Amino acid sequence: MVFGGNRRRLTLVLAGLVTVAVVAVGAVVVGRTVSGDRAAPAAGSTTTPVSPSTQPSPSPSTPPPGADITGPLNLLLVGVDTRVSVPGWEPHADAVLILHVPAGLSRAYLFALPRDLVVDVPAFKPASYSGGRTKLTNVMSYGSRVPERPKQPDPAQGYDLLRRVVSDYTGLRIDAGAVLTFGGFDRLVDSLGGVDIHVDQRVVSRHRRPDGKHREPGPGVGGYTGPQMVYEPGDQHLNGWQALDFARQRYLPGGAYTRQRHQQQLIHALVVKMLDDNLARQPERVEQVVGALGDMLVYVGGRRIVEFAYALGGLSPEALTLVGLPGAAVGQGNSYRGEELTRTSRDFLSELRAGRVDAFLAKNPKLKLPA
Repeated sequence: MVFGGNRRRLTLVLAGLVTVAVVAVGAVVVGRTVSGDRAAPAAGSTTTPVSPSTQPSPSPSTPPPGADITGPLNLLLVGVDTRVSVPGWEPHADAVLILHVPAGLSRAYLFALPRDLVVDVPAFKPASYSGGRTKLTNVMSYGSRVPERPKQPDPAQGYDLLRRVVSDYTGLRIDAGAVLTFGGFDRLVDSLGGVDIHVDQRVVSRHRRPDGKHREPGPGVGGYTGPQMVYEPGDQHLNGWQALDFARQRYLPGGAYTRQRHQQQLIHALVVKMLDDNLARQPERVEQVVGALGDMLVYVGGRRIVEFAYALGGLSPEALTLVGLPGAAVGQGNSYRGEELTRTSRDFLSELRAGRVDAFLAKNPKLKLPA
């Protein structure tokens, strides 16, 4: 699928799959690098932006690009729900994840915001959007609208609005990010030889048969018929379509929050795979991965993805902490409006900005998710 927009296309040296947290939400997207202005730090933010790179190509006397990045960093990963069969379908943010890396780059924290989180959205002139209060999933859709091309939404433009909203809500400056669709994720995982993941509960697929084929549409809204793929608890090795299918399921105990947890666990599995292979610091190997993906990634940032990749390539798998932020439904009576984060979740964001996240997690161990 090719999205509209006038931004220039570039071939990415994707050593940065580790950076943009390997955007493994279950997606992969249109291969364009987009340079854009980033949001100003929100009140209370202590995060320092990275400066643009002016380094030449590496030489025996020149540090590798990215060696000067010391953090802190905040990387935004957006998994987009797109329907290529529907003309003009606007992308919705099906998953919104943030990778926070404190100064020193020796550890990292990955957490997700609920897709139905109720947020304030500013006016956004490129999409002729007047602003309002809506679910986080809709922000990408509203921001991607191109008035002169109503049937050609621009996900990079939608990301720009979403980034602003996420930055305002969390108080974190977003240094770089990526937008991904479900389209080529299976090729990403397969290019790495699959991933190993601990399945923490029985997951029955609504979308796939045991042989990997899609189930046939059935009666009812969103219904399907035919045999179903089942992921049993325990250590599992998943190929591309299995990893994508596992991360998509949300009709489970815990609903969307369970899916967020599984997406984070999958990202962790991909990071472990890439760090074990030292992929982040092997540009040639990364180019092979990019070749397998084809034209399927949107990267947005002030520095090249290979620089972030090198900077984060020294992380150990144990240094990546998965954090689950609980929320609660909001509305009036029986009218469901969306989700809001609990007080504990909001306190996590405050302590993260203040650099006290380790002490906070020690007092709130239930926020830490198993890998």
